Amino acid sequence: MHKVKIDQETCIGCGMCVSTCPKVFELNDRIKSTVVEKYRRDSEDRGKVPKRVKCVLEAEENCPVGAIKVG
Repeated sequence: MHKVKIDQETCIGCGMCVSTCPKVFELNDRIKSTVVEKYRRDSEDRGKVPKRVKCVLEAEENCPVGAIKVG
């Protein structure tokens, strides 16, 4: 499993993560990136995603402000 964390303070709500990996990311009502409910853990900015969902790594790489961390 990949652990995903989104820094809500850094996120600019550009939607790059959503367009890259809509299986994992969505924008909330504050126009900030969040983890979709299916993969969410504890809060909307943290999640666990199966390793087979490779687009999560692309989203981390494509985030223009580095708000997404995958471990």
